[in-house]
Amino acid sequence: MSGDGGVWLFSYGTLQQEEVQLATFGRRLEGRADALQGYATSLLEIRDAAVVATSGKTHHLMARPTGHVADEVAGVAFRITPAELAAADTYEVSDYKRIAVRLKSGLDAFVYVGV
Repeated sequence: MSGDGGVWLFSYGTLQQEEVQLATFGRRLEGRADALQGYATSLLEIRDAAVVATSGKTHHLMARPTGHVADEVAGVAFRITPAELAAADTYEVSDYKRIAVRLKSGLDAFVYVGV
């Protein structure tokens, strides 16, 4: 996704929370506002006690494709390392899958969406 070994990760939920970033990546991330087009969110009940403890939330947003370009999910794109992407994979519960997308800005990024 880039020549410097970094990747973009789009978050519309708990990965934007400072406590989740510190627990998952060991640092606060800096990002920029962007949007995922053709998706809408709903709430997903989280049953993983460690994820609930880290996020402080029993329900997380889950993006699912709608097929309508006018639908969009607001969020933040973060520049992270491949090792941090692997850490995000570990944080996310199995109800989510990581996919590559093109954001509204034209940026190519990874995002976790409903399976």
